[in-house]
Amino acid sequence: MDVLLYAKAALLGLVEGATEFIPVSSTGHLILVGDWLHFTGMTAETFEIFIQLGAILAVVWYYRSTLMNVVRHWIDDPAERHFLWNLFIAFLPAAIVGFLLHDWIKAHLFNPLTVAAALVVGGVVILAIERWRPRSRIETVAEMPYRTALQIGLAQILALFPGVSRSGATIMGGMTVGVGRVAATEFSFFLAIPVMFAATLYDLYKSRHFLHAGDVGVFGVGFVVAFFSALVVVKALIRFVAHHDFKGFAWYRIGFGLLVLAYYWWAGRLGAGI
Repeated sequence: MDVLLYAKAALLGLVEGATEFIPVSSTGHLILVGDWLHFTGMTAETFEIFIQLGAILAVVWYYRSTLMNVVRHWIDDPAERHFLWNLFIAFLPAAIVGFLLHDWIKAHLFNPLTVAAALVVGGVVILAIERWRPRSRIETVAEMPYRTALQIGLAQILALFPGVSRSGATIMGGMTVGVGRVAATEFSFFLAIPVMFAATLYDLYKSRHFLHAGDVGVFGVGFVVAFFSALVVVKALIRFVAHHDFKGFAWYRIGFGLLVLAYYWWAGRLGAGI
């Protein structure tokens, strides 16, 4: 057993779980950390997608009562059907664009330079939204109309660019159209379930030729660590957003993105496209 490889898998699982649901880009951090650990290539890219499933199962577990209630009553309860339609509407835009551009995105955008640039730009955008966002008019997920769900879904398309952050795009997108901070965060959690399940299964299918039986242990370690670390973060983030804004995350993105650019410039890898 390659202990170092398993240690890398555990560290990447921790990075995934810690960053998936906060607006700092888990994919971006995985690309950067994977590059620093020399954990790269097609199998590594598939691993980074696969462990996201562990993180999303943490959301399923955390909201299991709500989700079970939806499963039991969506046929006879208009409110539950409305919730499901909102998820479907918000899911479609990124699903369609992602399906069409999946191979191009992985070939051209999965590198530290694009991630670092997206981190900085995204941080500036978050600061701007926190300063000029409209007054909240939707304070719960149940209140959200179909049009608002579509607007959040369109914002999620931006997250196809590595470093943007899926949670950041959906939460900030919701806040710009009048969704309260807590409601936007919870809807982002729920929306992650179909989006990440679809992305993971599609990516595994596309990458099936690069996977081997020997990868099971490494993938399993990353998956389990991502699940438990994400569960901690989900619980903490809901409490956090009830009393705080996202400016701290924005400054982190800017500082970390600039640090990454400086590191690769010092290493002489910017000009080579990293």
